[in-house]
Amino acid sequence: MIPQIARTTTRKSGVNPPPFAAHGFWRMLILLVAFGMFVALLIGRLATLALFESSRAYGATSTDYVPDRGDIVDRNGIPLARSIYGYAIWVKPADLLGDRKQLATQLAAIFPDTPAAEFYAKLTDDKPSYLRNRALPEQVRAVHDLGEIAIEFPREATRLYPQHDMAAHVLGFVNRDGKGAMGMERVMNDYLRDPAKRGSPLNLALDVRVQAALESELASGMTATAAKGAAGVVLDVQTGEVVAMATLPSFNPNRPSFANIPDLGQTITDGRYPISRQTNNVTNRVYELGSTFKPLTVAAALDAGTVRDLSVRYNATKPLQVGKFKIRDSHPLNRWINTPEALIHSSNIVTAQIADTLGAARMDAMLRAMHFNVRPDIELAEKSRPLYPKTWGRLTTMTVGFGHGIAVTPMHLASAYAAMVNGGIYRPATMFKTKADAKIPGKRVFTAATSARMRQLMRMIVVDGTGSQADALGYRVGGKTGSAEKPGVGGYSRNLVVSTFASAFPMDNPRYVVLAMLDEPQGTEASSFQRTAGYTAAPVVRKTITRIGPLMGIIPDMKRDVDVSELMPLLWKAKGEQ
Repeated sequence: MIPQIARTTTRKSGVNPPPFAAHGFWRMLILLVAFGMFVALLIGRLATLALFESSRAYGATSTDYVPDRGDIVDRNGIPLARSIYGYAIWVKPADLLGDRKQLATQLAAIFPDTPAAEFYAKLTDDKPSYLRNRALPEQVRAVHDLGEIAIEFPREATRLYPQHDMAAHVLGFVNRDGKGAMGMERVMNDYLRDPAKRGSPLNLALDVRVQAALESELASGMTATAAKGAAGVVLDVQTGEVVAMATLPSFNPNRPSFANIPDLGQTITDGRYPISRQTNNVTNRVYELGSTFKPLTVAAALDAGTVRDLSVRYNATKPLQVGKFKIRDSHPLNRWINTPEALIHSSNIVTAQIADTLGAARMDAMLRAMHFNVRPDIELAEKSRPLYPKTWGRLTTMTVGFGHGIAVTPMHLASAYAAMVNGGIYRPATMFKTKADAKIPGKRVFTAATSARMRQLMRMIVVDGTGSQADALGYRVGGKTGSAEKPGVGGYSRNLVVSTFASAFPMDNPRYVVLAMLDEPQGTEASSFQRTAGYTAAPVVRKTITRIGPLMGIIPDMKRDVDVSELMPLLWKAKGEQ
């Protein structure tokens, strides 16, 4: 009998799949569903971040996305100060294994700006300390390769000034505790550390392009004249915004000297206090600014009506005797001269007579109206109090009229010049950027008519007078030179001069005041062996205006100028001159 083989029958309408195939299908389905849920969750999270979290991070409602200290930027958003996390190098001397002298020598090779003796002192100290508060990654790697286990490399929040020493006296720096110790860092310390505000950068009025040009030209002027220092400011005459402010020599706020911070309560003058690189010479040091005061005296006299007719001539044939003192001109004309000629040729004798006629009360009132008796109007903490006359005798009134017997900061003078040319409105200087449509409060100190007249006279000083080397072609510059001997023991020193040129441009519609000052310039070949402002500070102003004019939207125009045709006939011409 042949055995029967059992056969499994299937229907043609369908075949039952093997069990393992059914299980694989369901696993794949579950995996696809899980992957889809993950993708949906990811998309939802990204949408939440885009719609909600970004505004919260930069709106500073959370501190998860903002720095420990807010950024400082210029008027165009260029970073001036930022907070980052960087490497520090810390040592525990008690745990050192290697030879300390050898280690100090190795560290000095890695950090050439620090002597080995300084490192050795820290390596042999009883207390742990920083070898460096800030170090580059390659420097950290080099120190790490020394193999000393007592040296650590913590990452810490640190303040970075990406422009290095640019505007250092304005920005200031932070101390070892992370608090502002100078400049805007000090003034705005609470704002910059406020969790609710530090997510938004602090906008200053500074323009880094203008700042760089000003510092560059001041440095060139210092080098050309062998001056020991320089200072300058660019000020908006309508808003009071400080577009640039510089003091040279400068310092690097990334590595400040904490032992040399100026005392905010002192008045900084030569011979009384040591001057450090961290002293802001624009706001925290006072000078006798000499003949730059003469236009202010004439403006006050025009306003008071003591000078009505500009053609009236004053006796300048000889020095002016006042009691036991004689007032002289540095370049005497030895003739009778009128008010425009007195400004053009910078006559002390005539300006003293104008001040004498104006009188002490009105001179005092004019200077007080522009705050020459108090610290400069600006947000910086480092501000010196002027050396202001305590009593106003006749001689004091006359000498103050041409800038002697009173010492103020360059910031005082810049604000006064802005008021003199902008229509007569005094506005405090400000380090903050103002809105385009903001109404800036001000106080009238000169009439509009006087301001218009002074624009003519100051333009004539540059075209025909002592300020000719400040004439930047096409920019209609007007201004005044000032060369003042520095006070010392027993009187004034004839060999030490502060040279200042204060200007505004364009004079037919003034936009900016530009002031440059050189401290103790020497007579060099570049200055035709002269130390006066017309040969030292005036060229600095001309070069600065030529560079910054286009950056500020002022295009040179050779076909325009201030109309001075009614005043030109008042200028004396020698026989044969046209």
